[in-house]
Amino acid sequence: MGIPVGVPRETFPGERRVAITPRAMDVLAKSGVEFLIEPSAGAAAGFPDSEYAERGARIAGSRAEVFASAEIVLQVRTPGANPQAGRADLALLRRGQTLIGFGEPLNSPGETMELAERWVTSFAMELIPRITRAQSMDALSSMATIAGYKAVLLAANALPRMFPMLMTAAGTVTPARVFVLGAGVAGLQAIATARRLGAVVSAYDVRPAVKEQVESLGARFISMELEPGEAEDKGGYAKALGEDFYRRQRDLLTEVVRQHDVVITTAAVPGARAPVLITREMVSSMPDGSAIVDLAAERGGNCEATRPGETVVEGGVTVMGPVNLPSEVPYHASQMYSRNVAALLRHLAKDGRVEVDLSDEITRESLVTHGGQVVHARVRQLLGPERQAVRS
Repeated sequence: MGIPVGVPRETFPGERRVAITPRAMDVLAKSGVEFLIEPSAGAAAGFPDSEYAERGARIAGSRAEVFASAEIVLQVRTPGANPQAGRADLALLRRGQTLIGFGEPLNSPGETMELAERWVTSFAMELIPRITRAQSMDALSSMATIAGYKAVLLAANALPRMFPMLMTAAGTVTPARVFVLGAGVAGLQAIATARRLGAVVSAYDVRPAVKEQVESLGARFISMELEPGEAEDKGGYAKALGEDFYRRQRDLLTEVVRQHDVVITTAAVPGARAPVLITREMVSSMPDGSAIVDLAAERGGNCEATRPGETVVEGGVTVMGPVNLPSEVPYHASQMYSRNVAALLRHLAKDGRVEVDLSDEITRESLVTHGGQVVHARVRQLLGPERQAVRS
């Protein structure tokens, strides 16, 4: 008998991704894994039950059967990242079960504590360390790639002008000017996509080290002097900086923003509110018909005018606050995410069970709850000592 792995249908409103695609099952074929799929789990992403069955998965009779039979449950959004609908799954989880998915433990420590109280071993995909060994498991980067691509398409659709320069019998059409704030994975993909569409692109990031990457994509890098090592943590993420820095940054950006037709913001710090980079004053300085796409909307937004999940027009500028953009491209988002999950599962599954080896950096950094405890140091710090004790 192999390890029974359950894949339930996602219940977060508007979520169309699935944790494992039929093709990703092949990656785990030699790991002794047997899949149990909730009916229609992959339908919204374009993967019918028949494709899972053809690759040897069993289609369950109900969601409850998936949780009751599986030793490992794979989700896109575990209860911490699905705080309302996901509460129903808490009652289905049982002692000793392993749960893998995006869990937002740094933003939802309460739900994380409930997993510990149920003695569930949980791994958070967003906590996978950014090290060479874990590149194939880096789901944050996978989803950021899709978000950056989709953000440019949203902006192009909203803009009352075309992106490329065109020379026509009616004269020359000047190219759109796109400014990308944040040159992480999402920002770099936004730069590349905007350039492919023919826009003139500029970009800014607090990390001077990304200048070469930005320029290699054909964009102009806008810089501000920083002390070496000030802007980046050991994991390669931009880190929160002081308010004095953000004031100086806003002075720089005010002049830059007003020169562009499109601004795409991507600046987010894990576990913290997104920094406000675009003030209402900056928005009002942009040309009428301009567009802002705020990819940090789920963390409060980089723009003062952003309303998460909404599109608003302020002073003639369209401000979009999309949430869960990867779900808008569910087929490929599911393909990429499921490869990340499969790579982690192959790393964890040894001799027919999940092996929790805390000497391994990948396991240690992504493990959130185990043995009836919240074990991740940053989450424990958020909970405080008075909330860390769990009844046996």
